[in-house]
Amino acid sequence: MYKKVLLFFTAMWTFGILVQAQWKPVGDKIKTAWAEEVNPKNVWAEYPRPIMERTHWKNLNGLWEYAITSKESCEPKNFDGQILVPFAVESSLSGVQKRVGEENILWYKRTFSIPEDWKEKRILLHFGAVDWRAEVWLNDVKIGMHEGGYTPFSFDITPFLKVGEQELVVKVWDPTDKGPQPRGKQVSRPGGIWYTPVTGIWQTVWLEPVGDKYISAVRTTPDIDHNIVEVKALVAGADYGDVLEVQVKEGGKVIKTVRASVPNPVEIKLENPQLWSPEFPFLYDLEVVLLNKDRELDRVKSYFAMRKVSIGRDEKGIMRLQLNNKNYFHFGTLDQGWWPDGLYTAPCDEALRYDIQKTKDLGFNMIRKHVKVEPARWYTHCDRIGILVWQDMPNGDAGPGWQNKTYFKGSENQRSPHSENIYRKEWKEIIDYLYSYPSIAVWVPFNESWGQFKTVEIAEWTKQYDPTRLVNPASGGNHFQTGDILDLHNYPEPDLYLYDAQRATVLGEYGGIGLPIKGHLWAKDRNWGYVQFKSSKEVTDEYVRYAKKLKELVKSGFSAAVYTQITDVEVEVNGLITYDRKVVKVEEPRIRKINQEVISVVSD
Repeated sequence: MYKKVLLFFTAMWTFGILVQAQWKPVGDKIKTAWAEEVNPKNVWAEYPRPIMERTHWKNLNGLWEYAITSKESCEPKNFDGQILVPFAVESSLSGVQKRVGEENILWYKRTFSIPEDWKEKRILLHFGAVDWRAEVWLNDVKIGMHEGGYTPFSFDITPFLKVGEQELVVKVWDPTDKGPQPRGKQVSRPGGIWYTPVTGIWQTVWLEPVGDKYISAVRTTPDIDHNIVEVKALVAGADYGDVLEVQVKEGGKVIKTVRASVPNPVEIKLENPQLWSPEFPFLYDLEVVLLNKDRELDRVKSYFAMRKVSIGRDEKGIMRLQLNNKNYFHFGTLDQGWWPDGLYTAPCDEALRYDIQKTKDLGFNMIRKHVKVEPARWYTHCDRIGILVWQDMPNGDAGPGWQNKTYFKGSENQRSPHSENIYRKEWKEIIDYLYSYPSIAVWVPFNESWGQFKTVEIAEWTKQYDPTRLVNPASGGNHFQTGDILDLHNYPEPDLYLYDAQRATVLGEYGGIGLPIKGHLWAKDRNWGYVQFKSSKEVTDEYVRYAKKLKELVKSGFSAAVYTQITDVEVEVNGLITYDRKVVKVEEPRIRKINQEVISVVSD
């Protein structure tokens, strides 16, 4: 018996060594310290959706087979090798680092088994995000397709399961900048402010067992003016007589339990609720239970915060951003969410959290998530750490001429009906996906004039669809009198060159102070910032000079500001931190002090 056990563990150890040997980061670019800890047997092992969590799940990240074929090809009989999911094929951490292009298809394949104790359950297959068009087969049956590179999607795979091993195949096509779809900063020829393409699976793939009836989404809406939170759950397979029970917890103790029949929302009155802010990021825990005649059918854990974002006038009549009915200055960094080793995907959850925490440590209270959408865990980290988020819609298609220093009088971009439909569908999916995260304060449908079209219509639709957030219609873009915010861009120094007395006027981008640091550069040459210096002290001095000017402009009318940017990205070296996250390039205490001074100009 002892020999059999020893042989078993020896075989398992040998298998682990072989798996590790088959994969390694590729390429000669810089990497983060976390890259050294990436393990194919346990990659991105955290529960991927903490705002709606179940006890049981199975992670499908790890080594898959991959192949790149021509666009007309069927599933290949022989695959090219192995890829580490969830890293895009162009990234170092994928173990592949190959371009795909709009003329080719990326294929994935792997097998998996269903745990024995899930046999009586329905099985959901979840994809965190796949860029851009994903077609999915299970056991040689096509089960569905999804278009959109930034939002999660799922399939009920129960009818297609067989006895034993299951075979999963995913086919991906992504035209990058050769198509009209949202793509953010990805281009086929990277350089300057444009970066390496990202194709395929770039977030966690996972399985989840549920019953015949199950909670498919939880949507929370706080109302601090009436001390109420509304909890609405979408239920798959619901019947008349099904009931939702919602428990609110504070410090692990149940403080409220309320029931309502499906599909009615549950309204919960809270006595003297704790309000969420970056200074006090208090979260209430939720448990949402689906019942039928008191028999539990499903249960998920969630959370919410009591907070309100709005605009209102200060004592001088200036329109200000407000948090919890008090004037509140939003001061943050432009955060593009790129990694030298994983591109769109951080090496691990600790790395994902790092940028948010450093932003907070440097004295900021906000992040502008720039033309990218992050995995669910990123937003939960923002909720827990306490940081406001301005969420951009990733840009796509072409744009009209840019008139950033005057109200726009030209013709907007004329998108095709197909392009418009792609935009509208994915923007709605992004808002639905992120609706319940309390850190989200502002929706940004357009950046500058990139793909900007029907601005007034899109801004008004966004405000109507989610009236609980502010709408910044075009950050630094062609300005129309719509939405809640007039957003100016100016490099490198702050400048208040337009003002709107009816909306909050903000500085959506400024700064870009560059400092290339040898040994921490993506490229040997072509590195740039809007202005460049040679030492941490010089960069900090210049940053402080800009901040002192910003303080005066806040008194004159600015209600928010966004500094470019938290980290270097590829050949851009204007980050406060190097691209590999190994060097903070500024004197942190001085940056934090001046940032807090800027924020305190506007306070109730």
